[in-house]
Amino acid sequence: MEVSVDRALCYGSAECAHRAPDVFAFEDGYGVVCPGAVRAVGDPRIREAVLEAAEKCPSQAIALREQAEAPGVPGAGAARAAGG
Repeated sequence: MEVSVDRALCYGSAECAHRAPDVFAFEDGYGVVCPGAVRAVGDPRIREAVLEAAEKCPSQAIALREQAEAPGVPGAGAARAAGG
């Protein structure tokens, strides 16, 4: 999962850093994604905290995007149709 904070939208509530401190920090009055935090999002507990932070962000400044699946590698990524 890719995580980003849009500084043009963020107004510095620090909710993200409070809810998911393993991924977000509060710097210069804005929420930011900590360097290397993408690896931490693989932990289900941290992933849930990031999803909650994005949902509860009062300025809706947090963007989440699932990473594309590598060609020929099953697993995370696009949903598959059942029954095929």
